[in-house]
Amino acid sequence: MTRLRDVLHTLETAYPAALAEHWDTGIGLTCGDPDEPVTGIRLAVDVDPATVQETIDAGAQLLLTHHPLLFRPLQSVAADSAKGALVHRMIRAGVAHVAAHTNADTAVGGVNDALAAVLGLGGTRPLVPHDGGPEQGSDRGSEQHGVTGSGRVGVLPQPMTLTEFAAHAARRLPATVGGVRAAGRPDRPIRTVAVCGGAGDSYLSAAADAGADVYLTSDLRHHVVAEFVDVPGNPAVVDVAHWAGEWPWLPVAADLLRAAHPELTVTVSTTRTDPWTVHAETGAVG
Repeated sequence: MTRLRDVLHTLETAYPAALAEHWDTGIGLTCGDPDEPVTGIRLAVDVDPATVQETIDAGAQLLLTHHPLLFRPLQSVAADSAKGALVHRMIRAGVAHVAAHTNADTAVGGVNDALAAVLGLGGTRPLVPHDGGPEQGSDRGSEQHGVTGSGRVGVLPQPMTLTEFAAHAARRLPATVGGVRAAGRPDRPIRTVAVCGGAGDSYLSAAADAGADVYLTSDLRHHVVAEFVDVPGNPAVVDVAHWAGEWPWLPVAADLLRAAHPELTVTVSTTRTDPWTVHAETGAVG
């Protein structure tokens, strides 16, 4: 019989907590008894009423998400609060919750490797490698070996223009209301690509230092992007929905869990939990 602690061990081996950013909170087990048996796992980017209900409907005992539910310190998980209600709902249904956040971002085979792979990048390496630490797996018995760190840099099989690359990203990533937008000269040649799943504005300078032709990430701001692309030699920028840039990791993590625990039923949520629900074209000027 597979117990929750067995799955937790698999996740810790693949996405060690030690790889999480120092500011990251809420990773690991949010609720659930490690000694309880598990027959099914549901994967999603976010914990919300829809993904919790999907987990219950699937008869799964574990919801694994990328985003933590309890990210910032809380004083209460009372059932009359939004987050508290989800915790109570999962406990009553016998559903445990685990989050693999920045530890999954930086791990080999994690969120950023999955994003680079879905875009077809080859020869990938961390955009910001971890300093001085051992390669993942060198002291943990993991089958995954490699340099860990934030983001990834890789090369497209064939060059394309910025316009073509934005369309390529839109085809390869899950559809969202906001779609994909790019900043830079539309006909700029693109070959070397830097990526960072989630909010990656803090790595703009790293993408420039890496010699990338374009940097793809999420949650970028007007002035930051405008000033960045105005600097000669800096990469173009592509902004995708936060949820869309992180979703490609889910099938990869699901395959890892199926390989380690073939006796379990592992399913992936395709419910779009991106918060943006309406897009309207503007046209009052010009």
